[in-house]
Amino acid sequence: MAFTLHGLPVSQGIAIGHVHLVSHAMLEVNHYHVAAKYLPEEVERLNEAVATVQGELIGLKASTAGQPHSEVGAFVDLQLMMLADPMLLEAARELVTTRRCNAEWALVQQMELVVDQFDQIEDPYLRERKADVVQVVERLVKVLLGQPQHLPPKRRDGLGTIIVAHDLSPADTIGFRDHNITGFVTDVGGPTSHTAIVARSLRIPAVVGLHHIRQLVEEDELLIIDGTRGVVIVGPDENIVEEYRLRRSELELERSKLNRLKDTRATTLDGEDVNLLANIEGPKDLGQVKAVSADGVGLYRTEFLFIGRDSLPDEEEQYEAYRTVLKSLPGKPVTIRTFDVGADKALNGVGARFEPNPALGLRAIRYSLAEPQMFLTQLRALLRASVHGQLKIMIPMLAHAHEIDQTLRLIEKAKAELDVEKIKYDPRVEIGGMIEVPAAALALGMFIRRLSFLSIGTNDLIQYTLAIDRSDEAVVHLYDPLHPAVLKLIGGTIQAGARFGLPVSVCGEMAGDPAYTLLLLGMGLRNFSMHPGHILEIKQQVLRADVDELAPRVQRILKMDEQSKVREAVMRLAG
Repeated sequence: MAFTLHGLPVSQGIAIGHVHLVSHAMLEVNHYHVAAKYLPEEVERLNEAVATVQGELIGLKASTAGQPHSEVGAFVDLQLMMLADPMLLEAARELVTTRRCNAEWALVQQMELVVDQFDQIEDPYLRERKADVVQVVERLVKVLLGQPQHLPPKRRDGLGTIIVAHDLSPADTIGFRDHNITGFVTDVGGPTSHTAIVARSLRIPAVVGLHHIRQLVEEDELLIIDGTRGVVIVGPDENIVEEYRLRRSELELERSKLNRLKDTRATTLDGEDVNLLANIEGPKDLGQVKAVSADGVGLYRTEFLFIGRDSLPDEEEQYEAYRTVLKSLPGKPVTIRTFDVGADKALNGVGARFEPNPALGLRAIRYSLAEPQMFLTQLRALLRASVHGQLKIMIPMLAHAHEIDQTLRLIEKAKAELDVEKIKYDPRVEIGGMIEVPAAALALGMFIRRLSFLSIGTNDLIQYTLAIDRSDEAVVHLYDPLHPAVLKLIGGTIQAGARFGLPVSVCGEMAGDPAYTLLLLGMGLRNFSMHPGHILEIKQQVLRADVDELAPRVQRILKMDEQSKVREAVMRLAG
């Protein structure tokens, strides 16, 4: 009998295929005593497993060179670094020797200690990087247990294979690409998990966070994934399969139509021009930006230059990364955000501080101002790169006027140093700020007087307004972009920018969700920044919109104070 499960939709599309269960090797690890005379052999067995996994990862990275999803190589690099991390491997070797235990058990014990430290990190993206530790240890354990990964051959019935696992590593997903894999389903994970990132990169439907699906399905069982709605159907009958085949064909047709919009200017029916910009993490994303003819970059997250490495990027490395993006997009604006890191993320020996609530602690601009030399290095690199394109510098998580004043003084200091060294830069670089906390949205005047543009980070603004962590499964149902308080803060910021002639953009997930496009247009938003993969879908919404007709309806929505009524009204906008 068919049954349906609901999880988190992280990669759109529909997949129909047969289940292939990926084993969770660490569930099979036993603890046994190793005689003293065999301890050197046990340590060597661990060393050989490390060498084997290193070889596999290096080979997988090489196999992605030049491929459209080659950004996965960055994840492989991170796992290679973990294989050299003394906190994981040296400690495991010591456990083998001091506790006289088998290598598999020692690895798992040390992994649990490391994962506990990751659980203390506030940032959702970095907290989920504990998956890297778990996945690299699982890969080692599989080698130690002699469990190579075998995938089924391509099927004759025309249906693909759907991978069902507790979790998946990027190395796993790269290895799957030549085996007619049509979808991923996992027990754990979220929007920033590896499975989600890689699935979107490969354009493979995926649903994560299903908790116990690996125990609920059997090898070779028929499965349907609806990666748009977060639905997984187990054991569907032929009628259900036919229904989803039709839906899949409709989605594929719609996707091919969207590609025709690539070179069409995003203009509403009543002639309002709208800028559709891309969110990126570095030069590796430029291919996607160009593929959809984005109007520029609205958010370059520079923290990805800093995390997952043993040493800080110096000025030259940062300059090269920024310069590459600017030169690749001539005539288009590139907004680069200064690094958004916190005290809970140890960088180059900067120790993590204990904070009762890191979300309210030393992060983003607060961290930058607390480490002025590190910040100054980034500002110098940004200014040097400014001669290669249309650079805008954006400051994250502002709440106080003095934060802007201190930042502007540091920018002037960086300019003065470059002047002395006779290094060119663009003196007209615009400085903007992110509106991510309610305090900023409610006291916009001090920012408007000091900055050239604003960008609303809806992800953090929603979390801070509603006092919930959307990565926490216990409260994720309370994360609501349509909460009246959230909409009032967003609408008020957009309207204040319009009154004072200050450009305002939205760079959070709301900007890339077609369910909110008409609402934001009606609020007066004309600058959307999102993942490049969403741009054409949002462009289609813009081309069908009539702002003159939307604006009064949205103003009525902003006066509502009941979430259910707001939701109904927003749904009616599209009708």
